[in-house]
Amino acid sequence: MRKYLLIGVSAFVLGAGSMAYVSQQALASAQAPKAKTYKMLELFGDVVDTVERQYVTEVDDQKLIEAAIDGMLTSLDPHSGYLNPDSFDDMRDQTRGEYGGLGIEVTSEEGVVKVISPMDDTPAARAGIKAGDFITAVNGESVLGLSVNEAVKQMRGKPGEAVTLTIAREKTDPFDVKVVREVIKPKSATAKMEGDYGYLRVSAFNEKTTEEARAALADLRAKNPKMKGLVLDLRNNPGGLLDQAVGISDMFLEGGEIVSQRGRDPRDIERYNARPGDDASGLPMVVLVNSGSASAAEIVAGALQDRKRAEVVGLTTFGKGSVQTVIPLRGGMDGALKLTTARYYTPSGRSIQKTGIEPDLEVAETRDQAQRIANRAFQFSEASFRNALNAEEGKARRGAHVPAEAPPEGFDEQKGDFQLARAKDVLKYGSVAATPKLPKPEPKMAAVIPPKTALPAATLEKPAPEKK
Repeated sequence: MRKYLLIGVSAFVLGAGSMAYVSQQALASAQAPKAKTYKMLELFGDVVDTVERQYVTEVDDQKLIEAAIDGMLTSLDPHSGYLNPDSFDDMRDQTRGEYGGLGIEVTSEEGVVKVISPMDDTPAARAGIKAGDFITAVNGESVLGLSVNEAVKQMRGKPGEAVTLTIAREKTDPFDVKVVREVIKPKSATAKMEGDYGYLRVSAFNEKTTEEARAALADLRAKNPKMKGLVLDLRNNPGGLLDQAVGISDMFLEGGEIVSQRGRDPRDIERYNARPGDDASGLPMVVLVNSGSASAAEIVAGALQDRKRAEVVGLTTFGKGSVQTVIPLRGGMDGALKLTTARYYTPSGRSIQKTGIEPDLEVAETRDQAQRIANRAFQFSEASFRNALNAEEGKARRGAHVPAEAPPEGFDEQKGDFQLARAKDVLKYGSVAATPKLPKPEPKMAAVIPPKTALPAATLEKPAPEKK
């Protein structure tokens, strides 16, 4: 049976049509491309045979074919691919919200493993690994040139065992970090008070997210009945299951559309709507996002922004606007295909593929980050992928620019959270429009911090539960 995800995520089944009549001419024209396809398959067989006989060392036929299948799929777009049986099992474990590892989201392109984000309260987060770091070696063995699945396999192991990662980080020399593996049971939703305002942190979208978020918010409101507003923090949330993104959005919407997804056929449209009931009872809301907010996180931010339920503060999101279907092969015994089958759209009908969700108030987290955004060195987005699906015609992700706000010189970036502080200001004054604006930062000349050719990043693909 098929499994579904949206990058990090969704479920979408393409309908199959039938044709009542095909003319001889149409049949002939249809057979011509097939003949070419069969010829290319014959060529593929010849290549495999030649490699088996003449490569300098013996080759593993299974690995050779798996790599060929994966290469075919990844040539389509960055998020399609082949999952061998082990990888398919790992994906299902991650979706359940419990698995063994370091607690780190990674991607790979052109042989470089890049950190999307460390998960909250995991070994990777406690070790100080940061979004944007590059992992160049595991236990002294280089991972350059490996696929992301191969690199992840080297990082995983028995809980309690240590693994040493070699990290390359901008403006620093490569260094080693020792991390002890654990059984990862990330709590995807937590809540606390920030002064007069509630703070709900959603770090991922697994099978438990909506349940955990509802419980955390209900407990917080019960203990703080005079709460004046709510901050929903989706920063560095790499995505997850579509039904959980719909569930989190539904917590705060009284009805109407949350998201729609559309396939190759214009008639293939599936819409998801909210049900009556607002867990926050209409309290004013702000959603915090950044470039690490992807996929399912973007669905929530886009839905609440479009429906005027919340204003968005932070930085433009990742821009992951496509849907992947996980299709098991022989019930998963031969692994699964992860295939892009649709795009998703916010309630207003906008696709955010490549462009992302732009905040109502743009706020850089640090002064250094503002500098990098102005110098085009900050390219942590879907648009960085060379073969990413195109954005809507006429739309493009915003290029280098000076962000609207950044921490002033007197702000302690080590102890304070400037984006959160500005989110609370928006709640205090009632809207972004009414919030007093700070002076625009003045980045240095681009020559001071040279632009760096950025490597793309993607959200971690996770399996969705079977569609009922």
